[in-house]
Amino acid sequence: MQRVTSKKGATRITALVVLALLLSYLTYQLLTPIDDPSLDGPRVTVVPVPNPNGFDAPHSVVAETPQVFWGDLHIHTSLSSDAFTMGVRAVPDDVYRFAKGETLTHGAGYPVTISRALDFAAVTDHAEYLGQAKLSDLDVPTTRQALSDILRRENRLTVTRSWWEIMSLIRDNGFKLTLEGVDADINRLAWEEIIAAAERHNAPGVFTTFAGWEWSADAGDVGTHLHRNIIYGGGGLPDIPFSAIDGPTPPELWAFLRAERALGRRVMAIPHNPNLSEGLAYRIADETGKRLESLSPVDRSELEPLSEILQIKGSSETHPLLSSLDEFADFEIAGTVPGRDMTLTSVKGAYARDALRSGISMSHSEGFNPLKFGVIGSSDSHNATSPSNEKGYTGKLPMMDGSAGLRTGAAGLGLNIMTPARKWGSGGLAGVWAAENTREALFDAMQRRETFATSGPRIVVSVFAGWSFPNQTATSPNFDAIARGKGVPMGSTLVASGENEAPEFVVVAERDPVGANLDRIQMIKGWVDAKGESQERIYDVAWSGDRVIDSVTKRLSPVGSTVDAAVATFDNSIGSPQLRAQWKDPDFDASQEAFYYARVLEIPTPRWSTYDAVQLGTKPMAPVSIQERAISSAIWYQP
Repeated sequence: MQRVTSKKGATRITALVVLALLLSYLTYQLLTPIDDPSLDGPRVTVVPVPNPNGFDAPHSVVAETPQVFWGDLHIHTSLSSDAFTMGVRAVPDDVYRFAKGETLTHGAGYPVTISRALDFAAVTDHAEYLGQAKLSDLDVPTTRQALSDILRRENRLTVTRSWWEIMSLIRDNGFKLTLEGVDADINRLAWEEIIAAAERHNAPGVFTTFAGWEWSADAGDVGTHLHRNIIYGGGGLPDIPFSAIDGPTPPELWAFLRAERALGRRVMAIPHNPNLSEGLAYRIADETGKRLESLSPVDRSELEPLSEILQIKGSSETHPLLSSLDEFADFEIAGTVPGRDMTLTSVKGAYARDALRSGISMSHSEGFNPLKFGVIGSSDSHNATSPSNEKGYTGKLPMMDGSAGLRTGAAGLGLNIMTPARKWGSGGLAGVWAAENTREALFDAMQRRETFATSGPRIVVSVFAGWSFPNQTATSPNFDAIARGKGVPMGSTLVASGENEAPEFVVVAERDPVGANLDRIQMIKGWVDAKGESQERIYDVAWSGDRVIDSVTKRLSPVGSTVDAAVATFDNSIGSPQLRAQWKDPDFDASQEAFYYARVLEIPTPRWSTYDAVQLGTKPMAPVSIQERAISSAIWYQP
């Protein structure tokens, strides 16, 4: 008897066959070892290129005229509990070895070498439970099996399961990853290891190290950052770091810093990731505008003379919700605390430009400015490296973003578990103008705020303000000497001249010698108007090519782009290697308190995610290109 199959039955059988084939394919994909080309070979190679000052970096220089020195004041090792559980095994000595040009093994198992050595660096491991995860017997994937083995030999299912196990451990325990609680002896031993490494590698005039740590407080919710890096410039060190367990609020930290300074110790705190603070990092007034005395002491600007505004977890210069007329405000915006919406309330008080405006507003009403700070960039790498390089980006936490496959999600189940890492930047660098490469000189320069931040490239920027610069000062071969003799550098206060003429600014910017040409120099101004309210305005003061500012939009036309996303390349056929400006504020009012800082933009270049996509043979995530930048510390005008 012949069996007859209905049309409906045939359709059902076909669907079941297709489903079976799909499940077989998915099982194969999930259980097949991951093929991630980024695990093969070094991500960064040594490029023997002289630095912009004409010295091989790290370079030895002793001069009366300040020079630019490049560094990273925010690097973690396996002594940080989050780094250790994420697969990091590097130690403080490795930070300085890498910074000086030696090759390290990344936590994900591949060799890494910095493209150009740094001039200074600091290990800033989390003070909370310092060293305890490393020295305890933790049952997590990266202690049962090396991270490099997990990534090379396991499959997407195993990688994802390992990720969830580690993240659950951190979420449930925070930095407290042992049942025994705080062990002061372990903290002290770890601190001694950090100090010993700094002393072994410090070479005055050649390479400078700073002892320090990270104070990692939150606002009661995990992810709401109030973090600071504590940096010592010599003159004695404490027996053990002061952590957020010892004092969980900024006023308690400041009390500790005052006590340290009373002992003759040179120390400062550097806030970082204010962009993840939910508006609390720079909060100094309540909803009515009344000063919060505990958060705005007179000496806050002395205790915290700098803020780190460019790093892996995004930019903290400004935000589109705060600077809606700033066409370049949407740069490496990393988002907010996971699970929360980004609103005007959450970003106000969380970005540097808004904080500078709040500071001059309080100066206008209270007679002092608690938010008078300069800026730097750093990495916040947790793998003993400084990966501030788009082409050679190696990530922050190895298990989270230590390979191209992890960063793009190709190594997981596609559950958006790596979403935060996809929004992160490649890091930043600190540029410091100092007379010599020593702890004393660099610390002095940081205390006086003669610093600038870059998003990674070594763009050199000089900014001075004064009342009587000679014509052509900006183009003079003796620019620095003339500008210093007639004006004040970034980080300074320009006192009123007694007349109503506008101050003059001279700015010189030079591209990274192995990087991209420059698009433009902008001056960002913030001021307090007659009503006591702060305002901001952006001026294009120098640019490449023959572009003009539109008479209607008041904006300079875009520089264009040479980026080819398919192969992750660009060329310097547009832009300029150097830009100079001598500029007066056309809207100056001598009665209004103000600040000014320079922002220098490169031409567009490929983002790290585009380099990753080419390496993996996948479609790049948006944006495929970025405009790297340098941001100077401000100069304040005091009526």
